[in-house]
Amino acid sequence: MVEPAQLARLVPFFDVLAAGVFAVSGALVASRKGLDVMGAMWLAVITGVGGGTVRDLIVDVPVFWVQNPVHISVCLLTAVVMHFISPLVESRYRTLLWFDAFGLALVTIAGTVKGVDVGAPALVAIAMGAVTGAVGSIIRDTLGHLPSVLLGHEIYITASVLGACAYIGLDGLGVGRLAAMVAGFVVTFVVRGLAIAFGWSLPVFRPSAKRERWR
Repeated sequence: MVEPAQLARLVPFFDVLAAGVFAVSGALVASRKGLDVMGAMWLAVITGVGGGTVRDLIVDVPVFWVQNPVHISVCLLTAVVMHFISPLVESRYRTLLWFDAFGLALVTIAGTVKGVDVGAPALVAIAMGAVTGAVGSIIRDTLGHLPSVLLGHEIYITASVLGACAYIGLDGLGVGRLAAMVAGFVVTFVVRGLAIAFGWSLPVFRPSAKRERWR
């Protein structure tokens, strides 16, 4: 059984791991665009800590990487390593999507947990999980001139929201924080992974033929 003190150390570890995984996706974008190592470092850092930065500014707490620069260090190291090994990855875009899915699951739960820890209501904590998961990817795709994963037809932000809801619900039922975190991660990653594998999407608004004639 994980003791509360051990769990308190485990949450920051997942936060650092999430920054590193998202940094990989940023470095892969830099590689696809033919950027140099400095470009890879820039995209890796902004992707790795972008969502968490916005989250902390919204909930008005000290920005996490300013207090502990280990997140930046991990992102920079990841960028340098990926700059040299990314050419070995045959399909970098497909790899990017899977690293992004893994990072999305990690940062969604890290963001939701932090929202709960600062005393935010459940709905706000869920929103913080989604913001943490989505913003880094939005910035990465914008800077890399890629179609935004958020605006694509495949399920993305929905996976984040479902994972955050799973954590909030299970934690509220008293199943244990670690179990709730694992469950939330699994829900987010599985839903996003199935969307990548099978092209799942939610129904979208389609104008009727009559409405089209009146345009």
